[in-house]
This record gives sequence, structure tokens and C-alpha cells, in this order.
Amino acid sequence: MNASSSTIQTDVLIIGAGPVGLFAAFEAGVLGLSCHIVDALGRIGGQCIELYPDKPIYDIPAIPSCTARDLVDRLLTQIRPFDVPIHLDQRVQSVEQRDDHRWTVRTEQGMTFDVAAILIAAGNGAFVPQRLQLPEAAALEGRDVLYSVARIADFQDREVVIAGGGDSALDWANALAGVARKLTLVHRRNGFSAAAASVAAMKAKVEAGEMSFVVGMIDSLDAPDGALRGVRIKHVEGATDIAADKLIVLYGLVADLGPIAGWNLDVRGGRIEVDTSNYESSRPGIFAVGDIANYPNKQKLILSGFHEASLALRKAYSYAYPDKKRTHIHSSYDAKLAERVQASATDAAHPAG
Repeated sequence: MNASSSTIQTDVLIIGAGPVGLFAAFEAGVLGLSCHIVDALGRIGGQCIELYPDKPIYDIPAIPSCTARDLVDRLLTQIRPFDVPIHLDQRVQSVEQRDDHRWTVRTEQGMTFDVAAILIAAGNGAFVPQRLQLPEAAALEGRDVLYSVARIADFQDREVVIAGGGDSALDWANALAGVARKLTLVHRRNGFSAAAASVAAMKAKVEAGEMSFVVGMIDSLDAPDGALRGVRIKHVEGATDIAADKLIVLYGLVADLGPIAGWNLDVRGGRIEVDTSNYESSRPGIFAVGDIANYPNKQKLILSGFHEASLALRKAYSYAYPDKKRTHIHSSYDAKLAERVQASATDAAHPAG
């Protein structure tokens, strides 16, 4: 099978626009590989932007502390010299190896790629939030009923209810307590599956009157004019009505590999088994890095994903250029890389127009 004229040809297709996928694009550029990035989400940053954009991260080398949003912005600056195309809202549906050993990759939205190698940096796969199972909730989703927090400023002077008892629920309750006009945390029991420090901080804020906590379940929503006005909480004593114009439901996420599960890879426990010498999967030419990759003593850390991507792309180079031997050059002595970085910095400092 040959690729059609509408097919995008590149050396490597990176699936996932989170931190690991973005760093992989940089490494590809350093190695002289062309690449495109696709992501099923509608914005760059992957799970860390969806789940904790403003939460501090402390274990990125040479960066004592930064938020997920800061990290993604830095990575985008780092890959700018290579002009990497990023295609959002594109979920990869199928991969097919052709007679010439290259891959034809298609997305559900109709994009087609012709690539020498595929690098899966899709975190834990596609994530679907556990939604509020109330008939009136669907019409309010995305506006008044939310399953993630994009910007803290959106909740300034609002009456907010947060539902959940895990880390995300407690973290956002603590973060928004000083932002919202009124904040109520609702959980089905008095115990939490969150870090002890987060629980202690929440209880201290409740004690200080900065927020409220109610044990119970959300029973119904009051939205007579298509906008959220209140939430009814059912509990052992009966029910309580709480005024609210924003409801953040943080019941957790359900991981789903989606179409990847049908690509004939060695998948165990929802993760892709890889060879740690190059992070290649059971199908030569398909690599897995970051949280979706599995091997003995695997550590789910962003910095681990950076290392995995670096080694994977060196093997991918042999698929893109089988007759060409690449000579390793330290970045400090890479004149072409230095020129690209300097040109990019100059363009950013003096934009056209």
C-alpha cells in the first residue's frame, strides 16, 4: 500500500503533546529527524495541564519549582527552533505497516501520516472524567459543571461547589478557598483518599471559616434558566440546598487506551511493554515513552520520560535513515543547533510586523 498525495510525510509521528511528547520533538530536531505531534486533547500540555496546570512540580532537573503550565511553556520555547507542527483534537485510529516497512497512520478526524517510526507518549492513554450522573448535568457541562480547572481566575468571586475526595478535589479546594466568594467541598464520607497534608490544610480552612465541608452526595442541580443556581446535597439527615454557580466534579478519571489497544502491541495492565535499551515496543518501529511505557522498576516521572524519549529516538533514526550512520555530537558543540536556537530567540525578541 502506498501513501496518497494528501498524506503528510515525516520521519517520526509523536502521539501525545504532553511534556514528554514535547521534549521528544526537541530531541528529534537535535538528531535531525523531522516530526509531527498529534494529540486527542484540544490543547497542548497533556494530562498535567488537564489535571493540575497550576500545581507546583519540584523534580524537573535544574528547575527548583515550576507549575505544569510553566513547564509546558518552557518546552514549547525549546522546540520553537524546529517549527514542529502540532495537530490537536486528532485521535489516532489505526497504524498499518507497509511493504516498504514505513507506517501509514490515520486519525479519526481524517488525517493521514506516512512515517518511519511512531513514538507513543500518550501518558496513561485517553482519559475520560467520571461524570456526574444526573440528567440535568449534561446541558451545563463546559460552562457551569466542570471536570477540570483551566484557570483559577475563572472562579474569582464565584459560589463554587467541589465534589470529590481525592488529591485533585482537595488540592483545588485549598487553592480556590481564597479565590471564590463561597466554597463548599462535598464528599460522600468523612475520609479522603488524598495526601495527609492536603486534608489537614482543608480542615484548617474549614475551621477558619474560609470554606465549608459537607458529607453527602449530589442529588440534583438547580438550573431553571439554563444556568446553575444551586446544588442539592443528600445526606443521612435529609438534604441541604447550597447556592452555587460553578460545580467542579472531581470524581477521578478513567484511563482508556482507546484504539492503541488494537495495534497488536504487548499491553499489560493498560501499559505498553518496552525494551529498555531503546523503549521499542513488541512491534519494531513503534516506541512507547512516559507513563504509558512499562518495564521492570518503571518510575512514573516526567524526567524518566525525557530519558526514554532520548533513547527511543536514537533507534528511530535508524528506521528513518537505515543507510546513514549518525555521529553523536554534544549539544555544546553542535553549531547548527546553536544557529537554530539563536535565530529562534532573535525572532521571538523581534517578531515580524
